[in-house]
Amino acid sequence: MFKDLDPLLHSQLRLAVMSLLISLDAADFTFLKEKTKSTAGNLSVQLDKLSEAGYISIEKSFNGKKPLTTCRITKKGIKAFEDYVNSLKGYLKT
Repeated sequence: MFKDLDPLLHSQLRLAVMSLLISLDAADFTFLKEKTKSTAGNLSVQLDKLSEAGYISIEKSFNGKKPLTTCRITKKGIKAFEDYVNSLKGYLKT
C-alpha cells in the first residue's frame, strides 16, 4: 500500500527549501533565494506556508540596518521530510 505524499512538501520550491534546511543549522533568506533560484515574493509565500505548518521556524532580525530573515527546520519538519522521503522510496521499490 502506498503512503500519500505530503502535498505541502510535494511543491518543488518547498521541497527544495526543506532539502537545504535538513542539512543546515540555519539558512538566511538570501541564501535560500540564491540556492533555489526563486523570486523573493514566491520564496516568501512558500516559507510562510512551511512556517504555518510548523515545519520551519522563521526568525526576523537586523544585521545593522538590513533586515535578516533566518530559517530553521523544526523537529516536526524533520519528521515530515523523512516521512516524505520514505514514501518516495516506497514508490521506487515497486
